Amino acid sequence: MTGRDVYIRSAASALPGPPLDNATLAERFGMDALWQQWVDVFIGTASRHLALDLDSGKLTVSLADLAEEAGRAALDRAGLGPDGVDAVVLGTATPDRLMPATVNIVADRLGIDGVRSYQLQSGCSGAVQALDLAQQLLRAGSARTVLVLGGDVIARFYDLDVDLRTTAPAELVNYVLFGDAAGAAVLSTEPGPGSASVRALFSRLVGLGREPGAVLEWFGPADRDSDRPAATEDYKAIERHVPVMAGEVLDELLDGLGWAREDVDLLLPPQLSGRMTRLITEGLGLPDAEAVSCVDDAGNCGNAIVFLQLERALARLAGGRRAVGISIESSKWLKAGFALEGTGRELTP
Repeated sequence: MTGRDVYIRSAASALPGPPLDNATLAERFGMDALWQQWVDVFIGTASRHLALDLDSGKLTVSLADLAEEAGRAALDRAGLGPDGVDAVVLGTATPDRLMPATVNIVADRLGIDGVRSYQLQSGCSGAVQALDLAQQLLRAGSARTVLVLGGDVIARFYDLDVDLRTTAPAELVNYVLFGDAAGAAVLSTEPGPGSASVRALFSRLVGLGREPGAVLEWFGPADRDSDRPAATEDYKAIERHVPVMAGEVLDELLDGLGWAREDVDLLLPPQLSGRMTRLITEGLGLPDAEAVSCVDDAGNCGNAIVFLQLERALARLAGGRRAVGISIESSKWLKAGFALEGTGRELTP
């Protein structure tokens, strides 16, 4: 490790509305029990939270709303106010607008001003890219505390008038895979109660020559009547590539740190779907590690998912326990990972 040590002081998340289970989803789209059974078995995700009212078709909250809630909670847990933040970074694939940047809207709502702000547009691994950028700022000495945000509102791409019985698989899968959420973490060069040391963290583009595995479209006045689907997912390619890439990330983390598989106490696996996450977790060969997963209940929340996992993991790292996290982005294929070690300082009740 070079430069200053970096710590995750706190993490928090925000979910829109109550959970939406598969039976309710099937009823809303007029699907039968066989379709619900397919979701239960093949996808394996039981529920998700949506920032969209399925009756009216109106968004109930924005990404900025969710990120503000998560960011405020993370700062409170770290014992910090807006004046204690030196930079704000947001990772998202679905900003509220092209301009102004959502990160700046959130910073304004939190009372943060006069600092660096960055918005990174990417899929799931954008969360790790945002953490990586924050780490670089901290190690370089140009910041002492960075608020990192991540989230997506994917339901805004749903066509509620679609007939799912005739929808192509590349579009159909999006209605059951994803949920909406935002998360936040406070990174600092100073440890605090319940913090974890960032022992390793990387994000790497590995998409040379590979077709995109997921696509989200933006439409303007010139092409708003296009017949291109707003969102597509090559689930077969994802099933083929993600487990292999996850194993590569784990090996790189362990080899770089000199950790044995038995040294890992917590595993934060990729959160594609309930079924796929379980298969990947089993294939990684960490029998002693406790899996920290939330995809079964929250769906694939894109850039929020890592923060949901961190929120659950931090309290379990006290006493020097170790965790590894793996994130794979399928739109143009990025692999990312991080390793954490508890500082040994307990949270005060």
